[in-house]
Amino acid sequence: MRDFVSCFNENAINVSHSSSCSSFSNNACISPALIPSVQNTVSCFYKIILSSQKQLLVTVTWFKKHTAQGLSISFGNESSTSFKLNTSGRLFRKKKGSKIIDSDSFKIEIFWDLSSAKYDSGPAPVDGFYVLVMVDSEIGLVLGDVKEETMFKKLKASNSVAKSSLISRQEHCSGNNLYVSKAKFCDTGIEHDVLIKCSDENEGLRYPVLAVCIDKKTVIRVKRLQWNFRGNQTIFVDGLLVDLMWDVHDWFYNPSSGSAVFMFKTRNGIESRLWLEEKLVQKDEERFEFSLLIFACRSP
Repeated sequence: MRDFVSCFNENAINVSHSSSCSSFSNNACISPALIPSVQNTVSCFYKIILSSQKQLLVTVTWFKKHTAQGLSISFGNESSTSFKLNTSGRLFRKKKGSKIIDSDSFKIEIFWDLSSAKYDSGPAPVDGFYVLVMVDSEIGLVLGDVKEETMFKKLKASNSVAKSSLISRQEHCSGNNLYVSKAKFCDTGIEHDVLIKCSDENEGLRYPVLAVCIDKKTVIRVKRLQWNFRGNQTIFVDGLLVDLMWDVHDWFYNPSSGSAVFMFKTRNGIESRLWLEEKLVQKDEERFEFSLLIFACRSP
């Protein structure tokens, strides 16, 4: 049963540690010497479900521009319920503190410490920081480390921890033809390395070729990209169906201001499973759906 279902679609790529029916899946991905493009903005969308069953959408955006770097957090669709922190400005810089956000529907408190944050090339810190969001006296969202004493006090004092999940991640990048990211496609899965590479005539090719790799496996390879500038492919990751879509039209026909868009979107429900084993079937309330969007701008 498993072999039959895993091979039922010749256009579907299985990104797992088991063998695959695709000729692309077991090929090592391109390892170019180029430095990956720089992330300018990373936005993560979280859904918080409180013990009262009230739900709140939280958008956390890390940005890095020529004159500023920092963090902004918004709640729901209310423009007034937002928080912004500039961690690079000399004036009004406050890398550690707390703030109460005015909201008609929720009591929201934010606690943060970015004073020892460590960064790679992107706008989001990778270590030495924490951001804690309390919603109606429940722990709604915890980002970063939980080693600091203030964090422990809040965690201990709270009587309830809300359920939170990352439902979408958007990245805006600029630079050359190489884009790298990480994505976790299901709650019980692992974090995967995602690489997108566009090869052109400078690399000895007559026509541009697009390659998308996950964990060093090539999952799609699009030849004659200037004619196949839009398309989609189904791949399997952690036993789930993931729709991979690309649109690089503006790379060729609007290069001055346009950017390419790549989207990875999981499907929820029983129909999204690679094989129908009872232990893999999820209940409705446990279904997980995630999307990763990468907006890629090529610098001249």
